[in-house]
Amino acid sequence: MHDDRSVVEDRLRRVLEERLRPAVHSDPVPLTVERWDAGGEPPPAADAIAAPYGPAAVGDAWGPAWGTTWFRVSGRVPPEWGGRAVEALLDLGFERNMPGFQCEGLVHLPDGTAVKGLHPRNDWTRVTDRARGGEEVLLYVEAASNPILNTPQTPTRQGDPLTAHDRPLYRLRRMDLALFEAEVWELVQDLEVTGSLMRALPLEDARRWELLRAVERALDAVDLADVAGSAARARGALGEVLAAPARPSAHRVSAVGHAHIDSAWLWPLRETVRKVARTASNVVALMDRDPDCVFAMSQAQQFAWLKEHRPEVYARVKEKVAEGRFVPVGGMWVESDTNMVGGEAMVRQFVHGKRFFLDEFGIETREVWLPDSFGYTAAMPQIVRLAGADWFLTQKISWSGTNAFPHHTFWWEGIDGTRVFTHFPPVDTYNSDLGGRELAHAARNFREKGAASHSLAPFGFGDGGGGPTREMLARAARTRDLEGSPRVTVEAPEHFFRKAHEEYGQRAPVWAGELYLELHRGTYTSQAKTKQGNRHSESLLREAELWAATAAVRNGFPYPYEQLDRLWKTVLLHQFHDILPGSSIAWVHREARETYARVTAELREIVDAAQQALAGEGQVPLEFNSAPHHRDGIPAGGADAVPDGARGDVAAEPHDGGYVLDNGLLRVTVDARGLVVSAYDLRAGREALAPGRAANLLQIHPDLPNHWDAWDVDAFYRNTVTDLTQAEELTLDTGTPGTATVRVVRGFGDSRAVERLSLTAGSARLDIDTEIDWHEQETFLKAAFPLDVKAERSAAETQFGHVFRPTHTNTTWEAAKFEICAHRWLHVGEPGWGVALVNDSTYGHDVTRTIREDGGQTTTVRLSLLRAPRYPDPETDQGTHRLRYALAPGAGIGDAVREGHRINLPARGRSGAGPVAPLLTCDNDAVVVEAVKLAEDRSGDVVARLYEASGGRAHAVLSPGFAAASVTETDLLERPMDGTAGGPGPRHRLPATGPVGAVPLTLRPFEILTLRFARP
Repeated sequence: MHDDRSVVEDRLRRVLEERLRPAVHSDPVPLTVERWDAGGEPPPAADAIAAPYGPAAVGDAWGPAWGTTWFRVSGRVPPEWGGRAVEALLDLGFERNMPGFQCEGLVHLPDGTAVKGLHPRNDWTRVTDRARGGEEVLLYVEAASNPILNTPQTPTRQGDPLTAHDRPLYRLRRMDLALFEAEVWELVQDLEVTGSLMRALPLEDARRWELLRAVERALDAVDLADVAGSAARARGALGEVLAAPARPSAHRVSAVGHAHIDSAWLWPLRETVRKVARTASNVVALMDRDPDCVFAMSQAQQFAWLKEHRPEVYARVKEKVAEGRFVPVGGMWVESDTNMVGGEAMVRQFVHGKRFFLDEFGIETREVWLPDSFGYTAAMPQIVRLAGADWFLTQKISWSGTNAFPHHTFWWEGIDGTRVFTHFPPVDTYNSDLGGRELAHAARNFREKGAASHSLAPFGFGDGGGGPTREMLARAARTRDLEGSPRVTVEAPEHFFRKAHEEYGQRAPVWAGELYLELHRGTYTSQAKTKQGNRHSESLLREAELWAATAAVRNGFPYPYEQLDRLWKTVLLHQFHDILPGSSIAWVHREARETYARVTAELREIVDAAQQALAGEGQVPLEFNSAPHHRDGIPAGGADAVPDGARGDVAAEPHDGGYVLDNGLLRVTVDARGLVVSAYDLRAGREALAPGRAANLLQIHPDLPNHWDAWDVDAFYRNTVTDLTQAEELTLDTGTPGTATVRVVRGFGDSRAVERLSLTAGSARLDIDTEIDWHEQETFLKAAFPLDVKAERSAAETQFGHVFRPTHTNTTWEAAKFEICAHRWLHVGEPGWGVALVNDSTYGHDVTRTIREDGGQTTTVRLSLLRAPRYPDPETDQGTHRLRYALAPGAGIGDAVREGHRINLPARGRSGAGPVAPLLTCDNDAVVVEAVKLAEDRSGDVVARLYEASGGRAHAVLSPGFAAASVTETDLLERPMDGTAGGPGPRHRLPATGPVGAVPLTLRPFEILTLRFARP
C-alpha cells in the first residue's frame, strides 16, 4: 500500500479547522451591543449593571491596559429555533493561543449572578438547552483588558498602570447568538481524539494505520455542504476504532481537572481575584452539565477571595465541594516559594491553609500540591507530615536544565529522615489538554514502568486560570478505555495517591535531600526589597507573638489575635512563588513594598505596646532579647539591663593607609582600598582569609541569561567579572561606644555604595552594613569572601535546620548547583574550625574552591546582593538598598545559628521597672525555640515550637515561666499528636498530669516539636 499518511493527516487538519469546528455553531445572528467603560479599579457587578451604557458594535476598540469595560448584549431567539440549544458567542478580541494571558471576560445575568468566564478557548455561554422562539436574551460581560506580557519577553512599561499607555488594546470580534450543533461537536471530538492518538503512535504500530483509515472513511462521509446533516454518518465510520479497548498493560492516568492560577505574576493581586471568579464560574457551570467533571483547586487564599468578593459563586463552589467534585487540595494558604520562606512561615502556610479548609468545608487535605514552585526545600517532608498530610505533588522539577530527575513516584526523605510519598506527573505539564500527544508522552516518559502503572495528569488552562473545558472532558471520556492510549479516569488526587501507594508504596525508590531546580536560580536575588520585606516581616512576627504572649500571660495584655491573623495571611500571600522570588510585573512589586511597609509599622506597634506592658514604668535601661539564645547576659525571650563592662572596648589604629580593628576576639585589617585583607581569629590563632586575597570584595558581572530574565542566571555569567577595588573615601568612626567602624565609599557605573565595616566589643563577627544606590542594568552584584578553609561541603540554613552541599563539581548534579539558597547563614569549615557568613535579607549564594600554589584550598563564599533584569519589571531593583551581613571567623554550626538569629533579631532598648523573665527557657542552645505564641483557638494556652538545629541528637529541659496545668505534644495545627489527624503519633513522653515544671526532652537531628501548655 502506498504511504498516504501525510495526505490524510493534512486533510484532517484542514477539514477540522475550516469546516467542522466552524460548523459547531450555525445560523448566527448578531446581538445588540452596548458598553460602559469603568474608570479606575473594577467596580462591583451590581454597580456596573446599573451604570449608563452607550452604543457599541463589533469592531470597536476597547480597553486600555488594566482597564475594565462592561458590555451589555441583548437580542431575541429567532422563532424557527424553538426547541434547539442556543449559545452566545462572545469574542472580545482574543488571541487564540494565549488563554489567561490577555483580555478575559465574566458573563453575568441581569441580577448580577456570574455565569461563566470567557477566554480564547472558551468563548461561548449556553443561553438555553431548549429555546422558545422569540424569548429575550440579556447578558452582561465584565471584560478585563489585561495586556499581553508573556510574549515577547522584552522590557515593557505595560506592567504597571502608572507607566502603561492608555491606548485601547483590543477590538470586539464577535457578539452573536447561534445554534449549537451537538452532533457536529461530537464529531469534532471524535476526530480530534482519533487524530491526536494516531499521530502519537509509532509508525510501526498497526493501530496507527487503523486509525488513519478510519479517519479517511469519516472524512469521506462528511458532506462539506451539509456538515450537520452528515455528522452522524461520519461518526459511525469512527465507531469501531473508538470502541476498541485498551491493552491490558496500558498505562493508567488519573486525570484531575485543574487551573493553576498564579496568585500574582503578569497581573496584579486584584486581577487574580477576578481570575479565580472566572475560573470557578467556569468549573461549576461545567459540573452542572457533566457529572464526570472533577476539579482540584489549591490555595486557601483564592477560596477566601471568592468568599469575600463573589459570595454567589462561592456558594455554588461549596455545593460542589460537598458533592466531592470540587476538591480543595494542597492545604497551604498559597502555593508558596519553598526555598526562601522561613521555617515558621512555612508552618503557617499549612496552619492557615488547612484550617480554612477544615472550617469552611470540614475537609482534611492529605496532599501537598505545589506544581510550579522553583525547587523544594529538604525540610518539607517533615513539615508536610506534621501538618497531617501524606502525599506531595509537583511538576516543576521536569524543567531542570541539566539532569533528568530519575523518578516519577518515590519517597522523598527530608533532612530529619521523615519521608513523604511523592509524585511528579510524567505528562510534564500542569496544564494538560489530555490530547493524544500528551497522554502518549506521559506513558512513554513514566520512569516506573514495569514496577508501577499509575500517574496523574492535571488538565485545564492554567497560570492565568480558565480550567478544564468540555472538549477536555470529551477527550477523557473517549480515552477511558481506548486501544493505543493510556486508560484515563477523571478522579480526585486522593484516589490516585491511594492507588499509587497501594501499588508501589513498599517498593518505591527514595530521594534524600532537597529537590533542587536546575533553573530559575536568579529568583534567590531578584527584587531585593520584596525579599527584605519578607525576611523582616517574618522576624517581626516572631517578636510580636513572643512579646504579646509574654505580656498576655504575665499581666493580661490583650493578645491581638485578629490583627496577627490578618498580618500573617498578608505575609503568607506575598510568599507566593512569583512574588517572593521576584518574577512578577512592576505593579506587583510596587504594591508589595507598600504592603511590607504597612506590615512593619503595625508589627512594631504590637511589639512596642507589649514590651511597654512588660517593662512597666521606671528608669531602668532594659534590652529586650527576642533571639532564641542569650545575648550579653540577657536571656532568650527576656529583658534585662546590660551589665556594666559586659561588652568591653575595641582598639582601632591606622595602618598602611587603612585601619586595624581589634576587640580581643578578632583582629580585622582594612587596607587603603577599603577591602578586608585580614580577619584573624585571636582565640584560635588562625587567619580566616586566603593568602593574598581580599574579602568583602564587591564584584559585578554582566547578567543577560538566555531566557527568563528575572528568573535565571546562567553559569556563563562568571566568565566576565569586574572587581570594585577603588575607594573614593575611607574614614574611621569610633563615635559609638564599644564599636569601631570603617566607612568606605565606592562609585561604579551609575551606582554608588557606602560600606560600614564594624567590629563591636565582645563580638566574634565583623558586621558589614552596605547601602547601595543601584542604577545598573542587566548586572549581577556579588560580595566575595575568599577563605583559607579546606571545606568539602557548605552548610546552608534552611527551614528548621541546614542542608549540606558539596563544594566540588565532580558530576553534573553538583555542577548545576552553581547558585544556591541559604537563609540566615552559610557555613564552611574544617574539623574544629570554620567560618560563617550571616545576613539579614540575602538568599542567593555561591561557593567555589580552588587550590593555591602553596597547596592550600581557598573556599570562596559569595553573597548575591542585587540583580537588574529588565523583564518582567524593567526597573527591577533600581534605587537605594541597605543590606546587612557579617563575617564570623572561628564559627561552628552552633555559632552560625546563633549569629544568624542575632543579626535578624536585634535587641530593642527601652526604660522600665526591671527585668522581664522569659515565658519559656531552654537549657541547650542546640534546641532553638522558633515560636512562642498563644494558641490559635484562643483558649489562652501557650504554644511553643522548637527544633534541633545542630544536626545531632540533643537533650534539653524546657521550663515554663508561668503556671501550666499540662503539656501536650501537638501537630503544627496545635492538635494532639494522637495520629487521628493524619500525621504521626506522639514521639515524646511528657508529664501525664500537671502542674508542669521542667520538661525533659530528647530531640533527634533537625526534629521539629510543638508543645502546648494549658494554663489553669
